[in-house]
Amino acid sequence: MTSANVFAQEELVPVVSLGALNKITAKLETINVGRNETVKFGTLEISMRACSSNPPEETPESVAFLEITDLGHVGEPTKIFSGWMFASSPAVSPLEHAVYDVWVTDCKMVDPSASSDKE
Repeated sequence: MTSANVFAQEELVPVVSLGALNKITAKLETINVGRNETVKFGTLEISMRACSSNPPEETPESVAFLEITDLGHVGEPTKIFSGWMFASSPAVSPLEHAVYDVWVTDCKMVDPSASSDKE
């Protein structure tokens, strides 16, 4: 492996892909969240602290440590989830919310300089 390849791998950052459903409007979205980023979905703020995926030769599994805060429409923000979510077993540690469902679909390593979403 060349030093250029090692350098390129060090610049990759983990990004988790989440499925998000608003149960009231039936709006389904795919949300990508980078490590230590916060993304809004409805009244939720979702932050990813860590994620990983098994290599292709192993049983498929993606796992992410998420922190989810409900800002609500009035009142104080409330942390409603903090823990690991598993793509293969969403029922192991689900987000329990009356309006929203959020689940992990994948974790991948991406080059942040290749993203066109950044301003």
